[in-house]
Amino acid sequence: MQTRKSHEMEGMERPANLTLSIAPHGLSAEEVAELLSVSVNDGLSEAEALRRLASHGPNRLRRQKPKSALSILLHQFRSVIVWLLAAAAIISLMLGDNAEAAAIAVVLLLNSAIGFYTELRAARSMEALLHIAEVRTRVRRDGHIRMIDARDLVPGDIVVLDGGDVVTADLRLIEASHLLADESVLTGESAPVDKSTAKVADDTHLAERTPMLFKGTSITRGAGAGIVTATGMETELGRISKLAETAQAETSPLEARLERLGRTLIWLTLVLSIATALAGILRGHAPADMLQTAVALAVAAIPEGLPVVATLSLARGMWRMARRNALIRRLSAVETLGATTVILTDKTGTLTENRMTVVRLLLESGDFSPEAQDQDVKRALKTGARCTTAELGRGGEAGTGDPMELALLRAAHNSGLPPPDNRVGQSAFDPERRMMATIHAAPDGASFAIKGAPEAVIDVCEMVRGPDGPHALNDALKAKWIDRNSDAASEGLRTLGLAMKTERDADADPYAGLTLVGLVCFADPLRADIPPAIAACHQAGVRVMMVTGDHAATAARVASDAGIRRDGSIVIEGRELATLIADGGSEEARARIRAADVFARVAPETKLTLVSFHQEDGQVVAMTGDGVNDAPALKKADIGVAMGQRGTQVAREAADMVLKDDDFATIVEAIRQGRVIFGNIRKFIVYLMSCNLCEVLVVAGAVGAGLPAPLSPLQILFLNLVTDVFPAFALGMGQGDGCEMRRPPRDPSEPIIARREWLKIAGLAGAQTVATLAAFLVALNQLHLSVEQAITVAFLTLALAQLWNVFNTRAKDTGLFDNDVTRNPYIWGAIALCLILLAMAIWLSGLAAVLSLAAPGKAGMTLAAVASLFPLLIGQATLVVAFAVNRRKPEGA
Repeated sequence: MQTRKSHEMEGMERPANLTLSIAPHGLSAEEVAELLSVSVNDGLSEAEALRRLASHGPNRLRRQKPKSALSILLHQFRSVIVWLLAAAAIISLMLGDNAEAAAIAVVLLLNSAIGFYTELRAARSMEALLHIAEVRTRVRRDGHIRMIDARDLVPGDIVVLDGGDVVTADLRLIEASHLLADESVLTGESAPVDKSTAKVADDTHLAERTPMLFKGTSITRGAGAGIVTATGMETELGRISKLAETAQAETSPLEARLERLGRTLIWLTLVLSIATALAGILRGHAPADMLQTAVALAVAAIPEGLPVVATLSLARGMWRMARRNALIRRLSAVETLGATTVILTDKTGTLTENRMTVVRLLLESGDFSPEAQDQDVKRALKTGARCTTAELGRGGEAGTGDPMELALLRAAHNSGLPPPDNRVGQSAFDPERRMMATIHAAPDGASFAIKGAPEAVIDVCEMVRGPDGPHALNDALKAKWIDRNSDAASEGLRTLGLAMKTERDADADPYAGLTLVGLVCFADPLRADIPPAIAACHQAGVRVMMVTGDHAATAARVASDAGIRRDGSIVIEGRELATLIADGGSEEARARIRAADVFARVAPETKLTLVSFHQEDGQVVAMTGDGVNDAPALKKADIGVAMGQRGTQVAREAADMVLKDDDFATIVEAIRQGRVIFGNIRKFIVYLMSCNLCEVLVVAGAVGAGLPAPLSPLQILFLNLVTDVFPAFALGMGQGDGCEMRRPPRDPSEPIIARREWLKIAGLAGAQTVATLAAFLVALNQLHLSVEQAITVAFLTLALAQLWNVFNTRAKDTGLFDNDVTRNPYIWGAIALCLILLAMAIWLSGLAAVLSLAAPGKAGMTLAAVASLFPLLIGQATLVVAFAVNRRKPEGA
């Protein structure tokens, strides 16, 4: 009869799309089957399944399209400074300065090649990491069970599941036998969830929808069958994937700062070039000559080496992190971690091992650890290990079955107890009794081992096992045991009750006349490296918050053990958080959110909003996680950090950084590297900008004073590409001073070049300008050198002054001779290389002719060498004075 009804339903008119408009967990299984026009006994016909597949499409999530090589290449040309360089090359070409245009083009190509290579390698590595195999699943079709590709599932299919299976679509259960599902990847809860066929309220939280199974989760125990209610992007997994797609990735702080610097340079270049040209014309210079001078100033103002050095510094940081098992998808992500002020971290699998462990035994004689060498402890562990259906693998680690049962088996194994044996029967877990039992052969009959919900086990026990043997368990004692269970639960522990008895008949009622053995407490333990990693974050001024789908008590306990919770901090649950965010205009609501370090029972949408809240609050937010429910927030965060081993496909695709070894401590190292890189970038920008500004001032000052231009555009470009780039790149290779993680994070709104850096740039540029113009005037008026020789003296003075200027970039609180600059071997190599190139520019006739340089003689060389030391002496004296003044300041001033 059922088959006939199925065929009749197949002949009915059906809408093109069978997506349910009513929450299936709020309907009975029969109502869902009727709405989806399917027979639960026979399933769909192949013909109907094909029609629905054509309507709904394959059961798969949308994959992000792999980045093409062309898109990665075009990304390298988004920088404002790159466009400035391109404009300078075009103008030089129009003026007939082909050598100058070619040199700028080489810089552009070098920068683009480096960025293209590093980003392409990262993209291809991610694509290899994201590759997953197709999954097959069992369905009822045409009255038979068959295996099909999970991509071919359609709404209305009847899926049959056993322990260990992966759920491949959203299902409304129609059959459930002792069914448990691991939904941690979706909800954040580490413990498996009991499933049943009974409907629940429409507004039930995702983690409590017991009649539903969700795509991407897995069956840990039992068997069942369900009707497919949603496939592909319509599933809960797909809904969260859509959130990740719509979440807009933020521009990294470094990218934003470099863009602002580029815009500043545009205006600086225009103002200086126009002002100098006009001043020269007013002093009687030919307009054509002043146009040439304006181009020289434009070339001088643009730091040609900045994109190259920034890219190489970030690439080096990226390669360093790759050696530490951190895969960086974007170059700027390394620096972004260094700017991080808040880390929002998931709990399960990120802070914890995502593996249940026995941590305590509550016995009549007291509380014990599972390692305690006590006979009552061993009796309890033996009882718990007997009452399981799980199987432990070799070495006591791997295994199959319910995580709590595996934890019991591991605890017994670690205590030296032999594997359970002599089992002659079992009573499967009864959802109504909330207990299960196993029966074992014994010399005087049968031995029963029982475990289940503590309240249920305590309620049916008549005796309790104490140090001196069993004694009566009256109502008062039962109340004390219930209180002990509540105390353990308040610590975030999960508990099971253990009981036992001996009967002559193995067929006796397993749940009558029991003796309470005790309660066993489980926890998902912290990863060993988490507390020191959290402490390092706090020392560095980075606030860590836990955002999880787990219970508040469990989350609070884990956060306390990890060191996340601060004095006076609060725990906020998801529903309260949603209400507070909805009332986001209220300062009281915002203050309460800021005061929380733990957010529990948080839905994916709320995680996303929480990231936005902190970003609007002026924070640079890093989000860590491995589950599908983390993906939208991972993408929205300033930097998303996903786990490579436990992380899901959706999470890894949404992240900026993937930890291949799932080691949270790698994040701390990434923060340190990010701070080192930002410090290096700031150093070489100060260095480059002071050198370039000096070149502008030298040309502008000479022209304004009516002197010949002491530098030609090609000479300036040579200085920018040789004596600027190599020392700047060496600064970008610095290892830091070792104090990065003892300093607070910098202000996220602070520009890459703040007021104090601009003052330093101006001071260093001024000292170099004075030295160069002074040497130029002395060469002309005192040494009576030719104009070409005097220009060479100015060229050499400036080149040498720029080389020594690299030592002026050290931090003011470091030693004069022992600091992060002098300890950098790349600095000494860069100086040696630049001196060789300068000698070649003077003594190689062909290169000297191109650059219009003439040998200045011993007097000219001596003058250049002595004058070039003036900026170094001024810079070092300023640093020494600044350090002394800073030390005299009262603390907190």
